[in-house]
Amino acid sequence: MAMDVKAAAARLEAAGEHVIHMEVGEPAASAPMSALLAAGAAIRRGKLHYTTALGIPSLRQRIAKHYLDVYGQGIDPDRIVVTTGSSGAFLLAFLTMFDPGDRVAVANPGYPPYRHILKTVGCTPVLIETSPDTRYAITPDTLLAEHHKSPLQGLLIASPANPTGTMMTPEALKELIETAEAAGIRVISDEIYHGLDYTIGASTAATTSDNTVIVNSFSKYFCMTGWRVGWMVVPEHFVRTVERLQQSLSISVSTVSQIAAEAAFDGIEEMEAVKRGYQINRQILIDGLPKIGFTKFQPADGAFYLYADVSAFTDDSLAFTSAMLATAKVAATPGLDFDPLFGRTSVRFSYAGSAAEMHEAVENLGNWLR
Repeated sequence: MAMDVKAAAARLEAAGEHVIHMEVGEPAASAPMSALLAAGAAIRRGKLHYTTALGIPSLRQRIAKHYLDVYGQGIDPDRIVVTTGSSGAFLLAFLTMFDPGDRVAVANPGYPPYRHILKTVGCTPVLIETSPDTRYAITPDTLLAEHHKSPLQGLLIASPANPTGTMMTPEALKELIETAEAAGIRVISDEIYHGLDYTIGASTAATTSDNTVIVNSFSKYFCMTGWRVGWMVVPEHFVRTVERLQQSLSISVSTVSQIAAEAAFDGIEEMEAVKRGYQINRQILIDGLPKIGFTKFQPADGAFYLYADVSAFTDDSLAFTSAMLATAKVAATPGLDFDPLFGRTSVRFSYAGSAAEMHEAVENLGNWLR
């Protein structure tokens, strides 16, 4: 639905309208200059051939160094797999870890492609309802309650989470992973929004377990959505299976994107400046939305999302966001996209744009609601 909203907004723009984009989880900023320069140099050299299926060795080594630098966690580069964004990583993870018919728990609300990709490979996504009381995260108790009804084979964790922007504390993340693995449930940790945290420091699942599959990407923190390059950290016994799948499905990830991704690590200072912009945008919404009637939302621990309760205005978030776009010229995503059970009274706002756009959005929405 987020992409449908984006398409509708594009039609308005083609007709000459000005639209504020808060619908898609995409940074407005560019990739770091170090990545752009490295890509340009690679293109000028030519000879951009296939790489090994697991990725360019120097990039895998640089990702391993990232875990040591940021988390103090040593990881063998041989366990790192470069993927076609996080989307490619999820496909590889699901095909490697699960069989058709397996039941995999995901938090509700949650990122829609989790359940879509699971269904595509024949698995059953099991939606576990979450709430603000648990920071929209699955707890050990709710996980085991579902597992005892009918055995689960997998669990997908996201912190920071999409669409809520909430995070699990390091202690809560550790307890959930340990509970799942003790029950024989395989775990995937989606860490794509790591680096974009504002209230709780992000903790990687790698510090808790070598058996958890970790998914990350250069799309969000490094602003490289269109480059389509991500990575996985996998248990040693999964490496060969993932390698064979990658060889068959895509041969390898775009070579120029891998070269740019390795260089992106030299652009941390640039990316931290972008992050400070998100923090400003976050505060603009936290301060401004309650003044115009959006009084119920979590304060957004990380990522660049604010998930608002709109039950005071509507019980149809799809119609509400359509009217919002048509009249206020603000594009946002209906909660139904993330929560097929109860998302009719929620809306997700992405604040990955400029501060001026955030101020304008609050003003436009206020005028529309009045």
